[in-house]
Amino acid sequence: MRIDKRVGIIGAGHIGDAMISGLLRSRILIPDKIQASDNNREICVKIAEAHGISCQTDNRKLVEESGVVIVAVKPKDIVAVLKGIKDVTTPDHLVISVAAGVKIGYIEKRLGGKVQVVRVMPNIPVVVGVGMTVLSAGVNVTEENLKVARVIFSSVGRVAVVEEKNLDAVTGLSGGGPAYICLVIEALCDAGVKVGLPRDVAMTLAAQTTLGSAKMVLESGRDPAELREMVATPGGVTVEGVKALEAGGLRAAFREAVLRATARSKELAME
Repeated sequence: MRIDKRVGIIGAGHIGDAMISGLLRSRILIPDKIQASDNNREICVKIAEAHGISCQTDNRKLVEESGVVIVAVKPKDIVAVLKGIKDVTTPDHLVISVAAGVKIGYIEKRLGGKVQVVRVMPNIPVVVGVGMTVLSAGVNVTEENLKVARVIFSSVGRVAVVEEKNLDAVTGLSGGGPAYICLVIEALCDAGVKVGLPRDVAMTLAAQTTLGSAKMVLESGRDPAELREMVATPGGVTVEGVKALEAGGLRAAFREAVLRATARSKELAME
C-alpha cells in the first residue's frame, strides 16, 4: 500500500535512516514523496546521496512541505524541535514522535493542542527491517491517519497498537528486548566456545538459532511452551539444558529486567 501524503523525517540518525530505507525499499513511498532534515549538514549530504531524496537543515520548511512529520530525535532534543516547528504545524498534520518517554500530551501542548499526534516505540532491529514498533494515538488522530502510521512502520517490521499507558511496559519489553536477547546470544556463544567450537561458528549457531526460534513462534501461532516441549523431550539432551536454565533463575532474571526497565521508563517520562 502506498501513501499519498508526503512524509518528512526530522532527524536522520539510525532510526530516521532506517525509516527512509524501509519506506523506499517497500515502495510505500517514492523518493519524491519523502524528505528529511537534520541539523548536521554532513549527515544531510550523506542521506541525500544514499537515498536520492531531499535532505535539509530547515525543520520549518520540511513541515510546511509535508503532510506527515516523523520526529526521530532524542528526548533531549525534542523541546527545541517542537518550539521551532510550532508556528507551521496545523491540525491537518500527522506528527509521529519516536522520542522515547515523551508523552502525547507534552507534544500536543507545545504544538498548539489540536495537532494529530501518534507516539511510537520502535526497537533497534528496525535498522535491518525486522523491528517491533508499537503505536499509541492521541485523541485528535483520525482513523485514516492511524492507518497511515501503521503502514509507515510496517515498512521496517511488525506493528501493534496499544493505549499510551502501556508504552512504558512496551519500552521495558520490546524496546530493551534486543539488548536482553543479545546478552543471551553472547552467553550461548561463550558456552559454545567453552565446549570446543570456534567463536565465529558458535556466534552463527547462537544467532541463527535465536532468529529461527523467534520466526517459528511468530509464524506457527503456537505457544512458546508447546514449541519448547517439541525440542526438550523427556530424558533427552535438551531437557538437561532447560533444567540448568530454570535452576539458574532465567525466568526471574528476565522478569526483573522488564520490571526495572519499565519502572525506569516511567521515571524518565516527559509529560
